[in-house]
Amino acid sequence: MFDKTCKFLAENFPDEFATWLLGKPVTLSKLSPKELSLEPIRADSLILMQSDELILHIEFQTLPDEDIPFRMTDYRLRGYRLFPEKAMYQVVVYLRKVTSKKDLKLVKINKFKLENTTHKFQVIRLWEQPVNQFMTNPGLLPFEVLSNTDNQISTLQSVVAQIENITNPRTQNNITASAAILAGLVLDKTLIQRILRRDNMRESVIYQSIVEEGREEGREKGREEGAEETTRKLVINFLKEGVSIDLVAKATGLTIEQIQQIQTTQPENQ
Repeated sequence: MFDKTCKFLAENFPDEFATWLLGKPVTLSKLSPKELSLEPIRADSLILMQSDELILHIEFQTLPDEDIPFRMTDYRLRGYRLFPEKAMYQVVVYLRKVTSKKDLKLVKINKFKLENTTHKFQVIRLWEQPVNQFMTNPGLLPFEVLSNTDNQISTLQSVVAQIENITNPRTQNNITASAAILAGLVLDKTLIQRILRRDNMRESVIYQSIVEEGREEGREKGREEGAEETTRKLVINFLKEGVSIDLVAKATGLTIEQIQQIQTTQPENQ
């Protein structure tokens, strides 16, 4: 959910992200991972955008990941293979503050080393970034509450005041929902709903997308549970009719162990 929200912001406010991460306004267009012959493991966290001169690769991470250095190197080589004339700027943005020694070490890693090969990339830990870095651009407002602030509640209230100045209703709704979702990394849900206007969130594209994704996951889970229950009843009926376990396994696709487990959970009078 958090990665999906960050990806939504980056793809809908590319100029603002370019100014933030590249230090200059650059007109960027979306680059599909498939253009790099790449099927990402976590598609929601991978953002690729390009201009005529460069490729911007962003990875948003809620938690540290030991595989990040290798992935960044792999993406860079794929980008070079397809666009050898373009520079590639790679940034890993960590969203949630970490405290353990292991995680603190992971979020500081900015290079991959293998024998004579070394590849470097940029790392941003949001909790170390100044608040004012995100105040001037609507697309970056949701990151304020995750930045280096002494009072996250007060910062979120400030974000709300800034959102109220956005004149486009659609943009206002999307930024409100994004701010609410990302604030969930550091603040209580009830508190967030009290500060932010919930009706605005419900009308936003990102909110509706996440809700629909949740519904689809629920429907899929329901279908899977329904299929499992149907198979379980079929096994029980076969066993009642005296069909051997081997034949039941062939008919249902279950293992003998799974069938025996179903058999042992049934009351003797059934």
